[in-house]
Amino acid sequence: MNRQALRADALLLLTACIWGFAFVAQRSGMEYVGPFTFNGIRFLLGSCSLVPLIIYRKRKAGVQERSSSGLSFVFLFIGSSFVAGTCLFIGASFQQVGLIYTTAGHAGFITGLYVVLVPIFGIFLGRKTGFPTWVGAAFTLTGLFFLSAAGNITAINRGDIITAISAIFWTIHVLVIDRLVKKIDPIMLSSGQFAWCSIFSLIIALFTESFSLDSAIQGIIPILYGGLGSVGIAYTLQVVAQKDAPPAHASIILCLEGVFAAIGGIIILAEPLGTWTLLGFVLMFCGMLATQWDYQGAKGE
Repeated sequence: MNRQALRADALLLLTACIWGFAFVAQRSGMEYVGPFTFNGIRFLLGSCSLVPLIIYRKRKAGVQERSSSGLSFVFLFIGSSFVAGTCLFIGASFQQVGLIYTTAGHAGFITGLYVVLVPIFGIFLGRKTGFPTWVGAAFTLTGLFFLSAAGNITAINRGDIITAISAIFWTIHVLVIDRLVKKIDPIMLSSGQFAWCSIFSLIIALFTESFSLDSAIQGIIPILYGGLGSVGIAYTLQVVAQKDAPPAHASIILCLEGVFAAIGGIIILAEPLGTWTLLGFVLMFCGMLATQWDYQGAKGE
């Protein structure tokens, strides 16, 4: 492995770590503000944090970017970011509400279901999927059962179910983004979709949650981490790293997000780690790896 690829893998590992610990921030942040208020502020910060990077990239590109300032581009940007932001809002809302009832570790691994669902949903778009994907799906669903029900079907955690629903919308979001980035710069699209998600979240919060500036100030650390850390910094690291990282490496390393979420939950929030939970974590992670093996092979990478 060359030095560039090794550096890229290290940046992706850091990205997965930041995203994993963000589940801790998301859970602890709701001790101070409601889920929609938290998401509203978080994604607003995330959107604004990408603006300097967008300006820098435009200046660096110079003349090549002038064609992206016409009226048609404006409509394309608004429409694309609105569609992506709507999917993001639904997925993030289910995830954040689910965190009220489940642990950061559970949420991190269950959110990772989208890794398995993307190639399965891709079947409806004419993409092929092989045997490893179905093996991965079986492992992941079995792991989800052990993780959420601890071997008892009547004891399924409702927070885990809500988070699993969010994974469906994360899957749709990934497939939508895959189409849209062919037409528009990915960082501009990200900033736009974060802005729409923030607007939608704050509108819901206005009618369903009470807001206190003092509470927001008290929860400023998890809010800043959720907005600037997991959105602004981690996304930028991902974009930089994936220029040099082999796609198979990137997919597998980013699957470690759930592992870091579990570690953060145990260390920071003192979340329990029982035998059933550990077994669920292992099975789900194996399922994600199996699916990525098939997905990368199908793409010829």
